[in-house]
This record gives sequence, structure tokens and C-alpha cells, in this order.
Amino acid sequence: MTTRDTVLLSSHDFQRPSPTPRRHRSRSSVSSRSLSSKRSPSPIIAFSPTPISPDSKGVKNITRKVIKTLEGLGHLDSTDMDEQEYESDEKCDISEATEVEAVLNGAARPREMPGGDVASKKTDWEIPRKLLHSSIGFGTVYLYVANGDVKTVVVLLWTALAIIVPADILRLRSPGFERIYERCLGFLMRESEKKTTNGVIWYILGVNFVLTFYPLDVATVAVLILSWADTAASTFGRLYGSRTRPLPPRTPILRLPLAPRKSFAGFIAAVITGAAIAFCFWGFVAPVRNDLTWTWDNGVLASPSTPASILPALGITGSGLAGAGGFLGLGAISVVAGFVSGVAEALDLGSLDDNLTLPIISGGCIFGFLKFLGLFSAPT
Repeated sequence: MTTRDTVLLSSHDFQRPSPTPRRHRSRSSVSSRSLSSKRSPSPIIAFSPTPISPDSKGVKNITRKVIKTLEGLGHLDSTDMDEQEYESDEKCDISEATEVEAVLNGAARPREMPGGDVASKKTDWEIPRKLLHSSIGFGTVYLYVANGDVKTVVVLLWTALAIIVPADILRLRSPGFERIYERCLGFLMRESEKKTTNGVIWYILGVNFVLTFYPLDVATVAVLILSWADTAASTFGRLYGSRTRPLPPRTPILRLPLAPRKSFAGFIAAVITGAAIAFCFWGFVAPVRNDLTWTWDNGVLASPSTPASILPALGITGSGLAGAGGFLGLGAISVVAGFVSGVAEALDLGSLDDNLTLPIISGGCIFGFLKFLGLFSAPT
């Protein structure tokens, strides 16, 4: 037992011995006794475990009295512990106990730096990666306006993929090549991608899929959503995600799983950006070409793959939605494109990369909605 241990003594186990008359000793006997390491037999003191009272101050007062009593009996050296040292140790124990209690209760304050600033995790804005991500959208718009050949773009992307995939496999298997690869292109990669497949592979696969299987205007909107809506969601999620509540585990409709790391701020940014992309593209950019799925004047245009109108089956002889053209049709398409962008960007599909799933899901949903509008439109 050390001098700082807290103990309780039962009154029936410890009795202070009665004082004995002092004896006058010679100086020689006192000096000889101080040099000797032997001491008189110590009285046996029994300590019984007693429940500690919640009053910690009373416990410490009793401990002090016990220590002083033992000092008086000669069993402890009073020179090793003075009152000031005990008080400082007591304050340290109290502060440590308070800190431990705060941590256990979840109320510990953030660690403060010497200058008084609270230490916080530095946000990685991924600026080079986002610049590349967004620049692809501007290049897509340029190719669309300049009447670029879709087949040529697809062939170029497949050619790039034929070079990137072997290089990525070699990067994962050769430490030497990995160091060279990351020295040149590591600034465009996330930390999670350095031990797995590079995200640019999924990006190219997603873009080639929509360019191959969707109409050109729908595929272009899907690529713009991947380029700009995903970037907006990531940026605003880092800026304001901590100030907004996280997304629910599943969507209210269809119960689709949502990623727990996604924030409400990022979701709203993706919704607004996706709606703005659809509105601006079909309202101002798309009319430069003729092969469109939707136009301002005629709405959803009939094509060999467009199913026949269901208006006659419903007993409607009028024009119905008249192709869902004009501001009403464009507004409906924009709203759907916005919510589809937000949900597709926030989906949790396991190990599937959102660079692959975002353009495929958003483009497919928009194309399906256009087909749905065509069902309620009489042929022109």
C-alpha cells in the first residue's frame, strides 16, 4: 500500500495505542538508533474493505489522518511527503478523473492547439481531380455543338481504356511501377483508389455505355450529370455536410439504399445541378442538332422505338399532353432529372463505383421518363 492509496479503517479493527511516557535518551543512543536499520516491532493493523462513500472529500480526510498517525508511530517517513505536494497530487488526480469522466460521457472537448485553435481534420478538396472531372463536361458540350461523331469518341475512349487497364494492373502488382505511376498521376487519385482499381476506368466504362445504348441527347445529359452534378455534390458536401443532417438509410419510395457518408447538403447540390443541366441543355444547347428525343415545339418525338400512344385506349381523342412540349414539358423533365441525379449520386450499391453507376442510372431514368411522356401524347 502506497501513501496515495485511499483506505478506510473500521473503528473496531484499529485502535490507537496509548501514549507511553517519554524516556530521556542520550545523544549517542539516538545517533546509534538513526544509523541502525532495525526498528521496533510494528503493531499489526488490519484493514477491512468498506464500501467507499460517495463523499470523496471525507475519504481523503480520513486517509490524511491515517497517514499522520502512521508517521507518528515511525512507520512512514514524513520527509517524503509534505502538505503542499499532497495537495498538488490531489488536484492532478481530480483533474484526471474529471477528464476520464468527460470522455466516458462523450463530452470531451476537442484538443486545442498551442495557439488556441481547435485541432480538426484537414479537408481534402481534391482540386486537381475535380478540375479534370468538370473539364470533361465542357469537352462533351463542345463535341455536341461541333457535331462531333459519337462513334469516333467511343473508339477513342476504348483505345484509352486498352492502355489504362494494363497499366493499372501493373501498378497493383509491381511496387516499383506503382511508385512511378503515383509520382506522375497520384495527385488525381484518391487514397482509397491507390490499393484498388483506378476510378478513371469506371468513368470511361460509364461514358461509353450511355453513348452506345442511349439517344445522343440523353447520353449527353447523363455525361454532364456525371461531370458536374457529382462534382457539385462532393464540393458542397465537404463545405456544408457537417451543418446538415445525414441522409436516411433508405429512400421513402422504393426503399433504395443510400450511402451513410452522404449528406443532405450534397444531395441538394446534386438535385439543383441535375435540374439545371436538363433545363439548359434541352432549352438552349440541344436545338443545334436534329436527332433529338425531345423538342420545345413537339415535345417527345416519335421514333421506331417509341411505343404507341395509350390515349385511344383510355377514350381520349384529343392531343393529350401534345408531346409534353413547351415550358411544361421542359419543367417536368428538369424536375425528374434533378431528383434522379441526387438519388443516383447518393445510392449505396456496395463495391460498384459511382463513376459507372451515376451516368447509367440517371440516363436510363431520364430516357424512361421521356418514353412515359410519349405514352400520353397523340402522334403529330
